[in-house]
Parts: sequence; C-alpha cells; structure tokens
Amino acid sequence: MDMILNYKAILFGSIGTLVETSELQRRAFNQAFSEAGLDWHWDTDEYQKMLKKSGGLNRINDFAIHSGIDVDAKQLHLRKTEIFDSMMAEEKISLRPGVANLINHALNNDIVIAFVTSTSEANINAIFFALNNQINRDDFSFIGNDRMISFPKPNSEIYLKALSELKLEAKDCIAIEDTQVSMQAALDADISCVGFPGALAQDDDFINALIVTDDVSPTNISN
Repeated sequence: MDMILNYKAILFGSIGTLVETSELQRRAFNQAFSEAGLDWHWDTDEYQKMLKKSGGLNRINDFAIHSGIDVDAKQLHLRKTEIFDSMMAEEKISLRPGVANLINHALNNDIVIAFVTSTSEANINAIFFALNNQINRDDFSFIGNDRMISFPKPNSEIYLKALSELKLEAKDCIAIEDTQVSMQAALDADISCVGFPGALAQDDDFINALIVTDDVSPTNISN
C-alpha cells in the first residue's frame, strides 16, 4: 500500500531532511569562534550532544553561559550563518537518499510539498542555491523561516503556521524530521512524522515516529 497517497501534503521539517549539513554547520561554528578570538572548538561528539537542543543561537548562548564568558551570541550566530552559506555555495552537496524520488512522487500525485523550517532566510536561499537544479523552489507551496515565528522548534508554532497557510488539517499531512527535538514540534501540532535521522542524530529517540528510515523513497516509507 502506498502510504503517501493517504496524505494531502508532505512537510519537510528541517534543512537536514533535504541535505546532510551537520559537519558543515560544525565547521562554520568553529570558524566563527576562531575569527572572534575565542578558544572554543566544538568537536563532533560535543556538537552531537548540542543538537539535542534546537537552534544555533541557543547553543551559543548555552555554551557561553556554561563557559562563564560574555559574548555577542547574535553576532556570532550571524557570522556563522555567513560562513555556512559560503561553504554551501563552494562545496558540492546532494539531496539525501530518497528525497528527490519522494518529491517527484508527491508532485505527480497532486500532493503538496512544504519546507517547514524555522531557520534564517539566508540559510534557505543558500540551500536552494547549492542544490542548483536538484530541486525546484517553486514546487514548494510553503517555505518557512525564522521571521514567521516567535518560538523556534521544538515549539510547534512553525507547523501551525504551515497548516494555516496551506489551509490543511494536521491529519492531512505527514512530516519528515531529522532530529527528535524537531520531530516533537510536528507531533505537538498533531502531525504524524517520519524519522529521518541525520548523521549526528542516529542515537536520537524517534519512538513516536510512524517509521524511522535512512531513505525516504516512497516505496521505502510505505513498506
């Protein structure tokens, strides 16, 4: 049975559901810290633990408080975003397994696709630029960003915004999320969710997901 056909919309919830960017993000943070004269260096294990909390600005703030250092977290995060966007433009990135097939399947069956992210518009632009012709921005009926909301994930505000904009009910949609904390935002909006763990979220608890997979091809999700 094709489970996807039971829904009117597929909601990709985070940048990480389209492309694997964890390592680029980590490197961008460390470069921003170095430029600011900070001796901070987040290794892979440390960064993986930080991903339990959503939002790069929150991670910087928490780390600064823990370190007892007063920093301009907002400026640091803005610089990290600039570095990350440059890396995205310079380095070849590809869609994660099954994403292209799922998007094409949805469009061929008149199923709406949306990008329910609460990241910055600059990051979103960088993703679509870096992916070039792998996906078409115009195929997305809704694309979220941080200016649309007051509270980031795991708050469900961005999902509720998407439902409102798309004029759909939660039961008509299925979300895809790459971390447990982001999945909680979808679940709190009463939207069923597919767990699609990113490279640094393999140990996350996706216990309330419909299915957990490393490939979102339609046949894989439906089996």
